[in-house]
Amino acid sequence: MIGGGPDDQLPAEPPAVQLAQLTKPPAVQVAQLTKRFGAVVACDRVDLELRRGRIHGVLGENGAGKSTLMKMMIGLVMPDHGSISIDGRPARITSPLDAASHGIAMVHQHLSLVDDLTVWENVALGDARFNRARTHARIEEISEQYGLRIDPMARVGELPAGLRQRVELIKCLRRNPGILIFDEPTSVLTPEESVQLFESLRRVVTDEHRAVALVSHKLDEILHATDDVTIMRQGAVVARMRTADADAATLARAMLGRPVSLRSERAALGVMDTSLEGAEILGGASAELEPVLEITDAGVRGRDGRHLLDSLSLVVRPGEIVGVAGVEGNGQDELVEVLSSLLRLDTGEVRVAGEEVRTGQAGAMAEAGVAVIPADRHDSGIVLDLSVAENLVLVEPSDVATAGVLNRSKVKQRAERLIDEFEIQCWGPDAPMWSLSGGNQQRVVLGRELSHNPAVLVAAQPTRGLDVGAIEYMTARLAKAAEDGVGVLLISSELEEILDLANRIVVMSRGASIGEMAREDVDAERLGLLLGGRAA
Repeated sequence: MIGGGPDDQLPAEPPAVQLAQLTKPPAVQVAQLTKRFGAVVACDRVDLELRRGRIHGVLGENGAGKSTLMKMMIGLVMPDHGSISIDGRPARITSPLDAASHGIAMVHQHLSLVDDLTVWENVALGDARFNRARTHARIEEISEQYGLRIDPMARVGELPAGLRQRVELIKCLRRNPGILIFDEPTSVLTPEESVQLFESLRRVVTDEHRAVALVSHKLDEILHATDDVTIMRQGAVVARMRTADADAATLARAMLGRPVSLRSERAALGVMDTSLEGAEILGGASAELEPVLEITDAGVRGRDGRHLLDSLSLVVRPGEIVGVAGVEGNGQDELVEVLSSLLRLDTGEVRVAGEEVRTGQAGAMAEAGVAVIPADRHDSGIVLDLSVAENLVLVEPSDVATAGVLNRSKVKQRAERLIDEFEIQCWGPDAPMWSLSGGNQQRVVLGRELSHNPAVLVAAQPTRGLDVGAIEYMTARLAKAAEDGVGVLLISSELEEILDLANRIVVMSRGASIGEMAREDVDAERLGLLLGGRAA
């Protein structure tokens, strides 16, 4: 959680200050902004005001039009109709450079970094001249001010997701913009890092009078980090309110146009119920069943000799959901890479349904019955420039091939079946993947992986970046997979997600398992110690 409730925010400004703010023109005012992509209306006559000294939350389902709206404000997408004003003056923004000249900067959810460059080189990209000393000093200054500590000399491609997000934030903040747009800025940050970021952001907004738009699917972030909130649905604004007048149920209903289940609302909020009373235990695998996945003494060393996986052992049985918890960067990514046949073990072994599977051998895990939902669907789950149908056959193209050549008729039939079964919202099998919302892209990954009737489903950060409705769908599907006898390995930085779904919880720290407990035996204090890296 980001905080305790709306009343826990900073004290309200004096009425005279509030009146002065309201009489000034907004930092940004968009009026009747409209954008169509073919027959799809992505934004439909949207009005929005961002005021200096305030954080404005923008909520909506994946595909509601939030990103398109922000891209129009930053010059990445040109509107078909409508206007944008900056501090009361009309502005024509045709590129991010135009936006920067007006003091607007955006931190994107999907990072735009160069893996082969160092942190300081990525931060300096776009400068007329590279000055390492000056860039280092600026990184240190921002790191101190915002609590975003990082080594300027680290190579970006070797950093975990949370630290890569820090680089993206520093890139934006170093130019000292007066108007900041944050698109899901905490999607790969730990709860502690998120708290620190928003505390720093609040100070800057208040002390330096900046205007901030915060796009987030997490209701808790909106409730505790913003002053105002605009809610979008199907491209249009459906509600506006002061955050102090809102609650989670109101926001969730406005987003979806219907009530939402308690589980998905808690997942979006980031609320952990530590009482555990009346907990629903899903799955129900018997300890007597033979494991479908058995990892024994798994060890992987990095190039620097550091243990990425350190004698890691765990088992998953049919019909069981095993949750892997822990602060990101403690071996979870390497575990997924091993189970995706992307990384070879230095020591130990992996068995699927009792048979040893060679690690690091392309396709071996999939052939053995291991399906994987990767943590970053854009990086390793889908190909944006391919169609929905093509993405749905990426894992086993031989199923729809004749004499080694894809059979277009079979590809289309398979896609139509999975689009219907997994309720993928798109205009057809030939729709390009980039045209789908994040939630529907994730459904494509889920549908493809489950369509091969796997023995094991590895779900890494399965609800990251999804809205409350998509979270509801994804968690229900994972539960159903377990009910159907699939062994599910759930790897998530969202502790409440693990507590809701898992039968057993394994905590990882520094590449090793430092504790394990059944869901019904979870002790909040012990779990907290384990997550802090201390065996308890």
